[in-house]
Amino acid sequence: MEKVLTPTNYELIPLNDKTNVRFYTSVDPGSYVAPHWHDAIEIIYMQKGELKIVIENNQYELINNQCLIISPDRIHSTLCTKPNQAIVFQIPKSFFEKFVPNAKSMEFNLKDPADTLVQQGKVDIFKDTLSKMQFLVDYESDGAVLRFNSLLFEVLFQLYHNFSTPVIPSDLTRQSKNLEKLEPILNYISENYNKPISLEEISNIAMFEPKYFCRFFKKCMGTTFLEYQNEIRLSKIYSDIISTNDKISDILERHGFTNYKLFRHLFRSHFDATPSEIRKDKNILPE
Repeated sequence: MEKVLTPTNYELIPLNDKTNVRFYTSVDPGSYVAPHWHDAIEIIYMQKGELKIVIENNQYELINNQCLIISPDRIHSTLCTKPNQAIVFQIPKSFFEKFVPNAKSMEFNLKDPADTLVQQGKVDIFKDTLSKMQFLVDYESDGAVLRFNSLLFEVLFQLYHNFSTPVIPSDLTRQSKNLEKLEPILNYISENYNKPISLEEISNIAMFEPKYFCRFFKKCMGTTFLEYQNEIRLSKIYSDIISTNDKISDILERHGFTNYKLFRHLFRSHFDATPSEIRKDKNILPE
C-alpha cells in the first residue's frame, strides 16, 4: 500500500507504507515531463535505453548502466523519446533528515562514470545495492521487506558519505522562498494550461507586477511563462500520442494548442521526430 507525501512540493510522491520511500522499475514507452520539483532525493539508474534530463539548466544524457541523483527541490525535466527501462528511487527529504545529521544543508551528486577509480568503485557499489533492492521488489520473497529496509539504510549511508556536499544556508533559504512563490503559479498553469492565460492573469496569481513576474519566472524556471505553458501542453500531447490512437488534431485541441505550425516546430525541436515517427517506435525496447 502506498501513501502520498504531502508537505509543500509541486509533485506529490506515492510512498510505500512499509518502507517510507518509492522504489520501482520504470518501463517507459516514451514521455516528456515538463520542469517540476519534489521534496525527495531522486535516483535514476538506467538499465536499457536512454533518458535526457535537465536539472536547473544543466543537461545530462543518461545511457545504459549509468546512474544519476537529483537533489530535493531542484527544478528538473525528463525526456524519453524511445522506450527505456530504469530503476527509479525516491527518498523523501524528511525521511533522510531523521537519520542523517545536517541533511538540510546537503545536496547530492553522483558522477557516472566517475573521474577516479576509487570514486567509480563507490558508484559501482551503489548501483549494485540498487540492483539488489530491485530483485527484492520484483520477486517479493519471504523477508523481502526486511532485507529491502536494511539495504535502504545502506543507501542512506552511501549517499551521506560518498555523494553529498554542503550547501550554503542562505542559498537554501532563497531557494525555499522561490519554490514557495512558484507553487501556486505552477498549480494554476497545470489546472488551466489548455486555455489562454494572460500575463496579467498569471501575475495576479503570483501577486507580482507583470514585469517583475516575467523576470522572477525566467530566473527560477529557466524559461519564460509562455514557453513553460507550451512545455506543459507538449508533455500532455506527447503522452496522448504514445498512449492513444486519437487524431493529432483532436489531441492538439484537447490540450489547447491552436497554432499547428508552432506545434510542429516545437515538437520537432523537442523530440527530433514527428508524431507519427514517435508512435511507430513507441513499443521497441532495446536489448
